[in-house]
Amino acid sequence: MAKTIIDISMPLDATTPEWPGDTPFSYRLSVTKQQSGSVNIGELQTSTHIGTHIDAPFHYDEDGMKTDELPLAVYLTTAQVMDVTGPEQVRVTDLDKLKEGVEAVLLKTAAWQDRSVFPKIWPIFDPAIAEWLEVNGIRLLGVDVPSVDPETSKDLPMHHAMNRHGRFILEGIVLDDVTPGVYQLAALPLKIRGGEGSPVRAVLYK
Repeated sequence: MAKTIIDISMPLDATTPEWPGDTPFSYRLSVTKQQSGSVNIGELQTSTHIGTHIDAPFHYDEDGMKTDELPLAVYLTTAQVMDVTGPEQVRVTDLDKLKEGVEAVLLKTAAWQDRSVFPKIWPIFDPAIAEWLEVNGIRLLGVDVPSVDPETSKDLPMHHAMNRHGRFILEGIVLDDVTPGVYQLAALPLKIRGGEGSPVRAVLYK
């Protein structure tokens, strides 16, 4: 039986907003089929934190795990989508009861409506969520906004709480048309040696 696949990734093109001051996404044909006589060859330039992406702990911890060291099972797992639309701060009490077998939680805030523009604000995630994830055996937290911390944060309390509790981060997922519930998730990072993050093609399927 064919799987139902839901793409929860942002498209990458010149309209994809980058973090303020970061490298924008660009793609061009560096060699055309007419030039080579056989193939088109593309060239891209981008931040590793563009669009839908994962953060490796090395992104915010000098001694943290790098992208090529991440456990792949974290990003190929059973996920529960939870609707937390509304509150300015998302707390443990806003989360749904976990279903059996879930190892990732994806939070739908609906706070990023126009994805051609980098949002000015989005909900704050209470660092206590990281401890709740560990207690419940949830290894991955995904959010539909650019970061688990505010854009202007320098202390990054949620990032560091996730790291202390051995949890992992997926950001910039698109859950607009996804019904809360349990799905299989695939969001594998590129094997970037020594990297601090990676864009991913994130999909849900049943």
